[in-house]
Amino acid sequence: MKAEQYLQQYQTFLFEFDNVLYPEKDYLLQVYYLFAQFIEYAEQRDAVEILNFMKDDFDAYGHEGILDRTLVHFQLDEKYKVNFDLLMQNVRLPLKLLLFDEMLRFLKAIKDSGKQILLMASGDPVMQLNKIRQMEWNGLETSLIVYFTEEFGPQSTEQSILTILEKHHIEPADAVFVGHPSQAILISPSSGINYLNATKLLD
Repeated sequence: MKAEQYLQQYQTFLFEFDNVLYPEKDYLLQVYYLFAQFIEYAEQRDAVEILNFMKDDFDAYGHEGILDRTLVHFQLDEKYKVNFDLLMQNVRLPLKLLLFDEMLRFLKAIKDSGKQILLMASGDPVMQLNKIRQMEWNGLETSLIVYFTEEFGPQSTEQSILTILEKHHIEPADAVFVGHPSQAILISPSSGINYLNATKLLD
């Protein structure tokens, strides 16, 4: 189904944020770069070597646990976890984050058609807001309504989606949730939520 058909079918579009609208890797690699620069200053260690290790480790194992593996590999003090966590939350990026080209076009088409755009950001609200503020939205920011799922308390992805729709008095049948492929199994067909795999828009 083409984007135009989705626009005809739905009135509201709810997007997950990370790895749906943009590649989260673009944020993480800039954090790793700045952390490596900080360690070079604090410990006189080669920033390039640290960054290359973190890049390779990320490609092999992902972000989860990357700091612990880096500290062990370079025999660095655990006190640097505080610095890393602060960077993750509050970093000022050297380069702005960019939306996937296909998502930028789709968002513009939704805006131009007068439909509603909602954004669901999962995870640490402080970090997610920091990402949102450093995204190049190309003027779309005024058309977004953002929700941070942690503010809803302990809820499933499915329940968070329904909570957001209820806040706007939107029937699930009139909306579509554009999510990461990993989220498909988290949404029951009986919920009435229309799920769209974001990769279908990125092909």
